[in-house]
Amino acid sequence: MEKNGNNRKLRVCVATCNRADYSKLAPIMFGIKTEPEFFDLDVVVLGSHLIDDYGNTYRMIEQDDFDINTRLHTIVRGEDEAAMVESVGLALVKLPDVLNRLKPDIMIVHGDRFDALALATSAALMNIRILHIEGGEVSGTIDDSIRHAITKLAHYHVCCTRSAEQHLISMCEDHDRILLAGCPSYDKLLCAKNKDYMSIIRMWLGDDVKPKDYIVALQHPVTTDIKHSIKMFELTLDALISFNKRTLVLFPNIDAGSKEMVRVMRKKGIEHHPNFRAVKHVPFEQFIQLVAHAGCVIGNSSCGVREVGAFGTPVINLGTRQIGRETGENVLHVRDADTQDKILQALHLQFGKQYPCSKIYGDGNAVPRILKFLKSIDLQEPLQKKFCFPPVKDNISQDIDHILETLSALAVDLGGTNLRVAIVSMKGEIVKKYTQFNPKTYEERINLILQMCVEAAAEAVKLNCRILGIGISTGGRVNPREGVVLHSTKLIQEWNSVDLRTPLSDTLHLPVWVDNDGNCAAMAERKFGQGKGLENFVTFITGTGIGGGIIHQHELIHGSSFCAAELGHLVVSLDGPDCSCGSHGCIEAYASGMALQKEAKKLHDEDLLLVEGMSVPKDEAVGALHLIQAAKLGNVKAQSILRTAGTALGLGVVNILHTVNPSLVILSGILASHYIHTVKDVIRQQALSSVQDVDVVVSDLVDPALLGAASMVLDYTTRRIY
Repeated sequence: MEKNGNNRKLRVCVATCNRADYSKLAPIMFGIKTEPEFFDLDVVVLGSHLIDDYGNTYRMIEQDDFDINTRLHTIVRGEDEAAMVESVGLALVKLPDVLNRLKPDIMIVHGDRFDALALATSAALMNIRILHIEGGEVSGTIDDSIRHAITKLAHYHVCCTRSAEQHLISMCEDHDRILLAGCPSYDKLLCAKNKDYMSIIRMWLGDDVKPKDYIVALQHPVTTDIKHSIKMFELTLDALISFNKRTLVLFPNIDAGSKEMVRVMRKKGIEHHPNFRAVKHVPFEQFIQLVAHAGCVIGNSSCGVREVGAFGTPVINLGTRQIGRETGENVLHVRDADTQDKILQALHLQFGKQYPCSKIYGDGNAVPRILKFLKSIDLQEPLQKKFCFPPVKDNISQDIDHILETLSALAVDLGGTNLRVAIVSMKGEIVKKYTQFNPKTYEERINLILQMCVEAAAEAVKLNCRILGIGISTGGRVNPREGVVLHSTKLIQEWNSVDLRTPLSDTLHLPVWVDNDGNCAAMAERKFGQGKGLENFVTFITGTGIGGGIIHQHELIHGSSFCAAELGHLVVSLDGPDCSCGSHGCIEAYASGMALQKEAKKLHDEDLLLVEGMSVPKDEAVGALHLIQAAKLGNVKAQSILRTAGTALGLGVVNILHTVNPSLVILSGILASHYIHTVKDVIRQQALSSVQDVDVVVSDLVDPALLGAASMVLDYTTRRIY
């Protein structure tokens, strides 16, 4: 313990309130127990752990060989909103005596339950350091408010995903006190699937049940809309009865509305139905095996969207309780679960599938990271936590300019030739723009990006612009969830597997979003351009290469491997010219600036490019614009090349019209106006009659890449919903 300045063991209090938080806290408790030379562990049990109707789950803590230091009966029965408030009050009355007696150095609190809020409030007011597990996440109910309230009380944070970490930074928490560890339960999950499971399945579901041929159902009340959640539970049970598969139903948690949900179960005879097994609690190790080998998991529990993804088991997430959670592709959302038929259709779609395993929430090494983090806590540091607010001017509250301050974003556009940074206002006005040549090496490029962004952020203060975040548009394939460039185009060298989010966020203490330049062009049209207010449209961007983005039901389509809308690589000819992607016959091989430049050079070398009234200086490289100029001046060969390029683009547009049936196609970029008429001709000749009326227009945005990068920031930070 010499590293952190402590000359004694760290006294850690772990408080657990229910079966769900114990599954996350238990791995940490086991880890603490294995290092007695560093830690003293006190265990406090309260909440629904101590209630018979919810399985008396404190027994599993005893079975795990932990000494329970204190049992606190804090639940006021009633299972309604008033009972939840009274339970918080009762916990606040009882906890001070316990904390005075234990005198812990640090209390570990998990999640977003009302009991956890009482724990965090008591510890904070009694000057006890708090380590909060799973802060920064977004679900979609009152739990969000409780979770973020605990975040503000906590001194240290252990989060599970990169997005959660970014949310904590955005909430002004100190980056040095945030640990991205992953979910502790994943330490058990990822080594569990190969264990003996048949005996567990038989024990809970019967001897005649086979793996992948049963359902696990776990549904809780939504405290902000109890009436609707009870109705949804009734519809779920009706759908499960109709689906006619063996189903393990776990009783709901103790939130307001749970009593009514249990009444619904009994009214429908679920506890005595031959196809159902209704239980109050399943030990976590056995629950893991049950969901790992289920044909489907249905309900609105966080374990469905978090833990179950580790096994690729299909999940049907009902309603809004987990609507903001990050999920793997195994999750099918039924946001408006308002009919039995809708839920039944979801069961038919999901049951029995096997999806790729997801590690969004952890890699199985969370506990070692958390123990190392605990050891680094210096008890000599001041207890008062600090918030990392962005810098403000002196006497800002008396400054009329602050009232008129412009909410803005820093937008970065990484092109093949230039690197551009701009301050963009909420209205899409480019307040100031900076341009430099894009360096050829990674080191020079990342340093230049940081330098330009720091300078722009400083200039924004003088211009009275409040920067809400940074948006980056770059060529290549991008993972926007992680802020990582996976594979770049050949135009940008040394730009594969590059994490752009971390260095920029660390340097400027701002949230960072990253996406492909074609997707950014589509987002720019959605917020500022001709796609504004449209539910479905497609953008083709014509420049050095060909790219694009697809907006479907107001959402940008990324695809399963972030490769959607690579429109430049739609193949329009089986024996066409070679493309930079390694294939041939792609739109980009015909219609991109690079393709036109290649054709222009070929004509120039054969003295077939220049016509009367046209010249090319010796020190100037022949390019696409010379070809366009020659075509305008009557060069038949140049006209033919442009017509072929426009036809290739038109065929790609026809394919998109037949595939996603948008209501609008927007051509963006410097070549768009030269292709528009040919594209419309091809649509009239080649498209089905049902899509021939779809409008094709030229974008009127000057800088779609910069505006699209800015829109990621402006939409997220102002929570714009289309």
